[in-house]
Amino acid sequence: MQSILIIAPNWIGDAVMTQPLLASLKKKYPDSHIDVLASTWVAPIYRACSEVNQVIEAKFEHQQLQWNLRKQIAAELKAKKYQACFVLPNSFKSAIIPWLANIPFRIGYRGEMRFGLINLALDNPSKMNRPPMVEHYLALSQLLKEETSPFNAVTPQLNVSLSAKQVVLNKLQTSNIKSDSIYVLCPGAEYGPSKRWPTEYFATLASRLVSENPNNQVILLGSKGDDIFGQQILAQVDQNSCIHNWCGSTTLDEAIALIGMSKAVISNDSGLMHIAAALKVPQVAIFGSSDPAHTPPLSNQAKVIWLDLPCSPCHKRECPLGHLRCLNDILPEQVFATLNTFNE
Repeated sequence: MQSILIIAPNWIGDAVMTQPLLASLKKKYPDSHIDVLASTWVAPIYRACSEVNQVIEAKFEHQQLQWNLRKQIAAELKAKKYQACFVLPNSFKSAIIPWLANIPFRIGYRGEMRFGLINLALDNPSKMNRPPMVEHYLALSQLLKEETSPFNAVTPQLNVSLSAKQVVLNKLQTSNIKSDSIYVLCPGAEYGPSKRWPTEYFATLASRLVSENPNNQVILLGSKGDDIFGQQILAQVDQNSCIHNWCGSTTLDEAIALIGMSKAVISNDSGLMHIAAALKVPQVAIFGSSDPAHTPPLSNQAKVIWLDLPCSPCHKRECPLGHLRCLNDILPEQVFATLNTFNE
């Protein structure tokens, strides 16, 4: 197998969870070129994967077929004569391109109306019996072999771009932030409120971190959509030059670099949580409505806080009971104490 194409998932955390699949394919086919077709949103994840030969960026839009764009991309990919394609999203539209590009082996899970578009397929597991995401993606690698064999689940690993790291160092210098005692707090979660720890708790934790050690610097990190949470946190702390809102002011490449040089990361169950795990940075991951057995941060440097209430995991975007106890009952003192266990 000399040339393999990967159709990437559309969520950052899911993209991180696919790296062990890439590593497995590279181990099986060491001479192969592995290219990844990804939206501009998740492309930086694959630029941080050493197994990837080329990242092909496409301006895919959420819930849009974009037929002409997909036909154009398929025509360009057809000339590259890929031998196999792993279609990692479950959607119909994600399977169109490799089919139009006449890639012989089109591998993925059975999804919406994909019969024929995917010609090597596994059944999707039920929601009640879902394996961890790394194992979910890794299982697809078995379909290229006549016989199946057990695989050893491995943890995702990302690399920091040197150019992105230099950009971040320049930003830190401009902001008069020392790079040796940075704590990164990630208050966002794209899925919804039921995965976001209260901003007042993040504010209390940030204040505690800088009061414990004047040399500590706290950087709030996230997307443009998370900037509102960063502003709310800053509004709830005493004016302090050691707490900085960088939500929406970094690229994902730069966010990866900043996380890589941080002392620790505190986050919700989000894409940035998975990036911190893949970089093996000490982290505290706060879970609410989601299931840490299915999407945990895969790192021996990660500590998960989840209350395992009778009503969780509900997997709802908003608390159906209206109390959000799964997050509200996780107090800043508990998170701070968990963070301090890294120093023991």
